[in-house]
Amino acid sequence: MGYRRSVVYLIIALSLLAGLATGRPFFFTVAYTFIGLLAFAFLWARGGVSGLHASRRTQSRHAQVGGHVEEVLTLRNVSLLPKLWVEVYDRSDLIGHRASHVIGSLRPHAQVSWRVRTFCVQRGVYRLGPLRVVAGDPFGLFQVERQMNVTLPLIVYPPTVKLADFTLLPGPLPGGETLRRRAHYITPNAASVRDYAPGDSLNRIHWLSTARKGRLMVKEFELDPLGDIWVFLDVERAVHVGEYAPTEAEVEPTEGRNRDRFAIPPTTEEYAVAAAASLVSHFLQRGRTVGLVAHGQRLDIVPADRGAHQLARILEVLAAVEARGTRTFDQLLMLHTSHLARGTAVILITPSMRESWVRAAHVLARRGLRPTAVLIDPASFGGRPGAETLVTQLAAADIPVYRLKLGDDLRRSLSQRYG
Repeated sequence: MGYRRSVVYLIIALSLLAGLATGRPFFFTVAYTFIGLLAFAFLWARGGVSGLHASRRTQSRHAQVGGHVEEVLTLRNVSLLPKLWVEVYDRSDLIGHRASHVIGSLRPHAQVSWRVRTFCVQRGVYRLGPLRVVAGDPFGLFQVERQMNVTLPLIVYPPTVKLADFTLLPGPLPGGETLRRRAHYITPNAASVRDYAPGDSLNRIHWLSTARKGRLMVKEFELDPLGDIWVFLDVERAVHVGEYAPTEAEVEPTEGRNRDRFAIPPTTEEYAVAAAASLVSHFLQRGRTVGLVAHGQRLDIVPADRGAHQLARILEVLAAVEARGTRTFDQLLMLHTSHLARGTAVILITPSMRESWVRAAHVLARRGLRPTAVLIDPASFGGRPGAETLVTQLAAADIPVYRLKLGDDLRRSLSQRYG
């Protein structure tokens, strides 16, 4: 394109020189014609990107590794001039998202839509967009581009697998003050009734008491006597190993691909996050109360709760967490378990080979908590050996342990207690 303009500039310069040297009008006519051609081509190229409106929409702002993101992009020409050739370049950071498109012709007040379906291979927080629109002139002399800030946020949740079973350390049911704490949500344990207050849900009305007292009465609920479950995820930078970069074959759209066939990226970080997500999903689907603590690039604490909204909150945290923490796992446990009641189940997920966190787990057990360890074996990822020693120490303290290695089936490994 620059070469063609240079040729036109050269023709204009030579024509003007020849006209000045000979005085012939023909050479001036040639120069003026090519000057007019340049002006026409520039205005045409500028007009090619003006009067364009773009939009994009997705069925959901959330997706999951192993699933697909479907997006529809629309480019509309609101001007009175046709667009003969428009190139749309997408600048999304979602891996494998190929939304760029070439439009051959766009009439005035017409629009073109195209659909993009992307296979999600890596969890994270992404941005769809912006767009860069490029147009030129029929002679190929100018190319004009325009940035269109058409963006959408997208969160890709980590993968989850359905577990057949995951055995927590048995222990006495918590009682006393723990059972008498009121819950703001409905649990299986109705404690008493009280007068209806504005804002109370209709499904909390106790109709027998209402009929007996002649006024609306609602049920009050207590916390689940099975106790809370807290998942502690170790995302200290120093203990995680493995790197992952998706290949073209992985991001290539293929019909029939789903999360059941998806392989977890070969890093201890991704195995730990996938294990945490699967366990949270497993217990929340069984009506349990689950919380999460992780200290990566920031401290993330999701208070214990239950239901589908809690699963979405925790998966959103796990989608963004990165192994960039500086706090050791034993420090994390000591700092954030002091408020937990006796009988609370604590799931410890870590690839750390330090014995200090095992000693911290012993302390938790002596305090009446019920720790269960999920050990990501770093040696199978090319990291530090020593998992057998930690398994032996945990077994000696009657702490259940599940062990994950590179290439293990997460469903099977988390359903069979190792030690």
